Amino acid sequence: MSAPLWTSAEIAAATGGTASAEFAVDGVAFDSREVGPGALFFALTGETTDGHCFLDQAFASGAAGAVVSQETPHPHVLTGDTMVALENLARASRKRMTGVVIGVTGSVGKTGTKEALFECLDRADPGAVHRSVKSYNNHTGVPLSLARMPRDARFGVFEMGMNHAGELLALTHMVRPHIAIVTTIAPAHTEFFPSQEAIADAKGEIFQGLVPGGTAIVPFDSPHRDRLIAAAQDHAARIVTFGLKEGADVRAIEIIPQERGGTFVTARIGAERTLSFTLSQPGDHWVANAMAVLAAVDAAGGDLEQAGLALGEMGGLAGRGARFAAKVDGGEALVIDESYNANPASMRATLAVLAATPAARRVAVLGEMRELGEQSDAFHADLAEPIAAAGVETVLLVGEGMAPLAAALEGRVDFVHVADAASARERIDAMLRPGDAVLIKGSNGVGLSRVVAALAGRV
Repeated sequence: MSAPLWTSAEIAAATGGTASAEFAVDGVAFDSREVGPGALFFALTGETTDGHCFLDQAFASGAAGAVVSQETPHPHVLTGDTMVALENLARASRKRMTGVVIGVTGSVGKTGTKEALFECLDRADPGAVHRSVKSYNNHTGVPLSLARMPRDARFGVFEMGMNHAGELLALTHMVRPHIAIVTTIAPAHTEFFPSQEAIADAKGEIFQGLVPGGTAIVPFDSPHRDRLIAAAQDHAARIVTFGLKEGADVRAIEIIPQERGGTFVTARIGAERTLSFTLSQPGDHWVANAMAVLAAVDAAGGDLEQAGLALGEMGGLAGRGARFAAKVDGGEALVIDESYNANPASMRATLAVLAATPAARRVAVLGEMRELGEQSDAFHADLAEPIAAAGVETVLLVGEGMAPLAAALEGRVDFVHVADAASARERIDAMLRPGDAVLIKGSNGVGLSRVVAALAGRV
């Protein structure tokens, strides 16, 4: 019988709390809706909610114990501050980890790279790899993901995000990665940063958490490459670059798009080794992500050949490239689900994927890009050119922020501009035809996942 994830004595020791009874847990959650049998429930308090109000619900769902700051009749560990307790349990989890920890950040591609890394490492060592689920990459998601890491994990892969300077620094000191990856630097959260150089500096904070002897993995093709290398030099024993251009340490030297999607790639790893594989995900941005993944697998001592096989079998992620055929009047349309988030770089990358997708007609449902600050109007208007270059015939624009793009598209591409996702959902039926390929992408807050869900109900 395997050891539990945590015992009440271990939780109390890690958090400085007092256990009301002996218990053991096999999972951790702070959302009562995610609690399952044997879970530990953290009763976090926030501005609008208090987890203590959901203790009965959590135990009704099978919780074995809770971490609380108020007395309760349920089995618990009593602490002064449950958020601090979660962070301390995360640090205890990291301290007992004897394997390799990998941290991933970047303006674009964090979640996809994290998932690809998991698939590559897990294929060679099934069941020995832990990673953060969904996009749990902030001040609550990262400690939760760490606290969930099995005590015998051989690899841990953690996504870290930020939208203000200094946020990543706190997260990386908690994760303490052996390998730290920056996927790319692009305009994102520019409302909170004066320049892309400032974004690069904030992403470069990840290297400050590297353990001694750690490896920094940097995008060679980025105009901020040298800035990121400078940020890593004082903290990394080794710096590895990746990309598509000559000079990268891990580089795609052959890229052949496949008729049914995906890409045949030959990669050079270092000076002498090469690896050929078929990447299941289409687009040059995914080729670049794959180079970062191979660099990390190599740095972690993983099996590159198994990684190549895993990259060929990896399915699309919901909201980040998943594809399905939806029924429309008279046939089917291909849906490309990129609804989770958007910034100018990811919009251009996915429009290029749409351009390379065989279809009778290409349609785009594009939601506004948020947190772009004073440059927001220009960033939106600038999408007119990649939309036209992609051969998109019809565009459904969603949100007030899309007004500058609507003006830029006037007379170039047929479009409809609606206020919100609910209106887009009403309009989509009349727009789609058999043989269409439709890209759905926008900032998460726009809610285009509801449009995707409506179409997915017709599979």
